[in-house]
Amino acid sequence: MPLLSIITPSYRPVREQLLEAYASVRSQQLPQGWEVEWVIQEDGDTGAVRDILPGDPLVKFATGRRGGVALTRNMALARADGDVVKNLDQDDILTPGVLARDIDVLTSDPLVQWTTSPVLDLLPDGTTVAFDSDPAPGRMEPGFVLEHWRTHGYRLPVHPTSICIRRQLAVALGGWMGVPGSDDTGLLVPASVVSYGYFHGEAGLLYRKWPGQETAASAHYAPMERELRMRLIEERAETVRKFWPHVIGA
Repeated sequence: MPLLSIITPSYRPVREQLLEAYASVRSQQLPQGWEVEWVIQEDGDTGAVRDILPGDPLVKFATGRRGGVALTRNMALARADGDVVKNLDQDDILTPGVLARDIDVLTSDPLVQWTTSPVLDLLPDGTTVAFDSDPAPGRMEPGFVLEHWRTHGYRLPVHPTSICIRRQLAVALGGWMGVPGSDDTGLLVPASVVSYGYFHGEAGLLYRKWPGQETAASAHYAPMERELRMRLIEERAETVRKFWPHVIGA
């Protein structure tokens, strides 16, 4: 039976936020014949997630040594059994129907190797804010994401945290990239140069904005560090494009 694996790294989870994420996973309606697993990997070994979430066969939780978010995502990837993997951070919320939309595209169009969705910022007062620069819905050509990112001050046309990707491609690219705070960009950008993607027209994620998130820290925007990680991501993408034998599916 086809399986989609949701990948979530966890570190010092906030109870209310994790329970909201769980509710959003549990309420997803999948296409007939599909199953889902939620693979949560703790960055450490406190067992905090087990103390928060109810016992549920849907949830597959494990602990490990501290290593940062990219390593933790990749350890979850190693434990996942699905041929398709979906990213979800512990403080974010999936919108209704997003998994069905991801599955529908990836099963109906073998050329497409990954999908992303519009993301709504979820503010502390419960209101949401949409981005005003989303691309048109539909298939995305190889190279489009990289060129936009490179020519717009390293700002992506789509939100990398909403990615759903075929497992084989994620593994071939080394999973989430070991750079601070941009590990999802480090996966999406190389994937986008060797394969077709797809952008949904409906919002797929509520992206929580709050002081405790990693991207809210001032260190995330330190100029030297940001320049280094963007440079390395760009080099990775160009190197992958150079040595990859062909665009996947073409």
